[in-house]
Amino acid sequence: MDLDFLYSVPDEWKYGVLFLFAALPWLEVFVVIPLGILIGLSPVPVALAGFLGNLIPILLIGLLFKKWQEWRQKRGKSTEPSPKWTKAQTIWDRYGVPGLALLAPILIGTDIATILALSFGSPRKWVIAWMTISLAVWSIVLTIGTVYGFNFITYLTA
Repeated sequence: MDLDFLYSVPDEWKYGVLFLFAALPWLEVFVVIPLGILIGLSPVPVALAGFLGNLIPILLIGLLFKKWQEWRQKRGKSTEPSPKWTKAQTIWDRYGVPGLALLAPILIGTDIATILALSFGSPRKWVIAWMTISLAVWSIVLTIGTVYGFNFITYLTA
């Protein structure tokens, strides 16, 4: 990622840009929080921007998932499970929503994890609650880890 773009943005808009980055698929808090801290922004607002930006798509998916499923059924899309789907269901049965939510930012992204959890029939409120908890935990861990990690690297190179 070219950091020149972020450096060229006025300081008062950088948090908004990070918020928008976090809302994009595949740019999870794992990218946005270290990036914001790396360019010299205050860690707490960076964590909040990353958290909220990443939460918005989860809420939208949660709210619109049933409508999307209804639309697919009207168009005659197959609901027959594939062998891969069956394997994913087996894994799902073992770890459930909490396991998926806590591992999602690392492995597959929160957007895809939300879709998977809802596809497997988990209640929308349960999925949104666990994804929110996971994002909060990862945002805090990443913020603290990034700040102390950069301080440690600075110490080593001084």
